[in-house]
Amino acid sequence: MDTILKTSALESSALDPVAADTPLALEGRWCARNYKPLPVVIERGEGVWLWDTDGRRYLDMMSAYSAVNTGHGHPRILKALTDQAAKVAIVSRAFHTDRLGPFLAKLCQLTGLDGACPMNTGAEAVETAIKAARRWGYTHKHIPDGMAEILVAEGNFHGRTTTIVGFSSEEEYRDGFGPFAPGFRIVPYGDADALAAAIGPNTAAVLLEPIQGEAGIVVPPAGYLRRVREICDRTNTLMILDEIQSGLGRTGRWFAHQHEGIRPDGLCLGKALGGGMLPVSAFVARQDVIGVFKPGNHGSTFGGNPLGAAVGLEALRVIEEEGLVERSAELGAHLMARLRAIESPLIADVRGRGLWVGVEIDPALATARSVCEELMRRGVLSKETHETVIRLAPPLVISREELDWAIDRLIETLRAIEAKGTIPRASA
Repeated sequence: MDTILKTSALESSALDPVAADTPLALEGRWCARNYKPLPVVIERGEGVWLWDTDGRRYLDMMSAYSAVNTGHGHPRILKALTDQAAKVAIVSRAFHTDRLGPFLAKLCQLTGLDGACPMNTGAEAVETAIKAARRWGYTHKHIPDGMAEILVAEGNFHGRTTTIVGFSSEEEYRDGFGPFAPGFRIVPYGDADALAAAIGPNTAAVLLEPIQGEAGIVVPPAGYLRRVREICDRTNTLMILDEIQSGLGRTGRWFAHQHEGIRPDGLCLGKALGGGMLPVSAFVARQDVIGVFKPGNHGSTFGGNPLGAAVGLEALRVIEEEGLVERSAELGAHLMARLRAIESPLIADVRGRGLWVGVEIDPALATARSVCEELMRRGVLSKETHETVIRLAPPLVISREELDWAIDRLIETLRAIEAKGTIPRASA
């Protein structure tokens, strides 16, 4: 059904006493319109597959923005969730628990960093990083009070709080939400010289995504992160990386920055840390950075709860013990090779790393939304970003056969869209 017609039907069904109890109608009537989902109602999931309320099966090529790296309903993580929930779920950080220490110890061992502050959502991890960077700047770099500055990159996406959207370069994220907090400067992404020129005596930190996800899976030039590391070392500036989407195996390494053999001073993690079950996040950092937090100056009622810690620890163990990082590297190379071999006038670019690839659609010929809708009809679920890029990011548990099936459906989709219009069809 045409999307516009479906939207109109949803809006009118809110007035229909018979149709108003359908999931789509209820969500359309009562939910804030801050998302534009594809017109599919998911009822259950298992592994890399999702089923809608009519029993149709779809291959998940989104992984909930990398939150489902270990697949839907992984039995080990589900058992950790239910076992812990049956004991105790939430007590707040007012008391110690037996789950938090082992979880954070594993996280620090994997990152090579010294300590962590557990939170819930990715945005909270970034907010924690901002607070830590500023406080470190005042106490260690001796920046005058209230003058700390953080450099961020054009095209960044670090979350949706008012502080974070205030330093976004995307007007849609900012419009109507000001006034915004000062203390941030935007520099071009991938340009180390511009970043070096922007650092001053009051610069406490540089905050970057090693690969920009929401911007369209934008990979910086080779050597960029190494240059940033050198610049930060030379200027006594913290290098903080947001790996909320790119981390935990997504790019074929545990963390995307490892492709360049560096280590940040602070790392924001989330999404896959919750094993596809719960929101779990953390800011992990070297000792002098994480040590700026003292009792009373930062906290979270739910952050570090035993349920989230148990799930997070098991998610890390599953990724490690099932070889999902290595699987992402191997299948990611296969995915990239097959996508780059597709000859279609609709494809303007293919970029990414591991099982995280963006297919850019020529906006003169089609929209990424139209491609995603056609893919949905063929049993593959993905979502466009910035109207031009299709994200392909399946759960890391996907098999080669399942991945090939999804790629075949994408090829069918492109051919179908080519056939609908006056677009010259490429050779097979």
